[in-house]
Amino acid sequence: MTTVCTNMKILLFEGHFDKAMACPGLLDNSTEILIKVGLVTLAGNRGGLICVGFGNLKLILLLILKKTQGRKSDTTTMATTVSRPAKIVLEDPSEFRPENQDASAFRDFRVHNVPDRVRKTYDLMHTNQTVDFVKGRMSHWLQLDHGEMTVMDILEELNALVDESDPDIDLPNIYHAFQTAEAIRKHHPDKPWFQLTGLIHDIGKIMHIWGEPQWATVGDTFVVGCAPDPSIVFGVESFANNPDLKDPRYNTTLGMYEANTGLDNVLMSWGHDEYLYRVLLGNKHSLPEEALYMIRFHSFYPWHSCGAYTQLTNDKDNSMLRWIREFNKFDLYTKAPDMPDIEELKPYYQGLIDKYLPGKIKW
Repeated sequence: MTTVCTNMKILLFEGHFDKAMACPGLLDNSTEILIKVGLVTLAGNRGGLICVGFGNLKLILLLILKKTQGRKSDTTTMATTVSRPAKIVLEDPSEFRPENQDASAFRDFRVHNVPDRVRKTYDLMHTNQTVDFVKGRMSHWLQLDHGEMTVMDILEELNALVDESDPDIDLPNIYHAFQTAEAIRKHHPDKPWFQLTGLIHDIGKIMHIWGEPQWATVGDTFVVGCAPDPSIVFGVESFANNPDLKDPRYNTTLGMYEANTGLDNVLMSWGHDEYLYRVLLGNKHSLPEEALYMIRFHSFYPWHSCGAYTQLTNDKDNSMLRWIREFNKFDLYTKAPDMPDIEELKPYYQGLIDKYLPGKIKW
């Protein structure tokens, strides 16, 4: 399968990488360039961006050729836009990516031919995410001593990350960040805080690049300390090996909580949502409460999409639910292979960062 972004700058090759082509309309036939990378030889021409996949790698190569008058060959410069890949996904995503933007197909793990990597991620998550595990990860990460980086620095790092738990898309997370932000900007031009929330909502995934396993970084979230709800992806049976389900303190509907205690008072499964939420609480920002709810609970599908865990929610949670659902429209249904022009968009979003979340953040 070949996907070309609308501005004709990037050509993606997916599936069986036995040949590569150059973007039409961008090249000059005057000079042929042969580039050998691994097991693949690229036969291209002058200029343009080419994305190449081969073997177990997927690279985006930028070819910049300087035309030299009166000479038979040009100077070639090649640079990669992906640095320090943390996780490479091998299989062809065409079987589970909703190319036609059919909203009914998103998040339905039965509609998709779910790859083994997605199922494995959730098996590990539902086995290991316990009360003690979450408390341990909070103790480890919430010292906020893992580094100081700006929002744009973190977004650039996410070039290397493809989310193994997501059946909808197989692109680096930075593209989804800008896709989400731009979709929100289109529909809510008067809410810059909402646009910025779309941009940053997944940047807690930096944990994985810093060593956290994907099953403790990505995926649908749930409350720990009480029985899992049947609406959780892959069902209650996927928790069969979770020790908390054998602990009478945690294996009932309320578990260790009081009725309608409020989501402010529960422990969520550990992942990028909770991490970023806690990072924001520990840093200077001016985002509204609605943004914090979107960030913390955007992966809490059993609640905002299935109506589960109402035995724990309170009036404040109920009033915030509409905002999470509004955000979810853009987080979910913008996952498609068309890639935004990130460099063109950066100045606008840097302005929002400077307003709401300036400078370096402690992580």
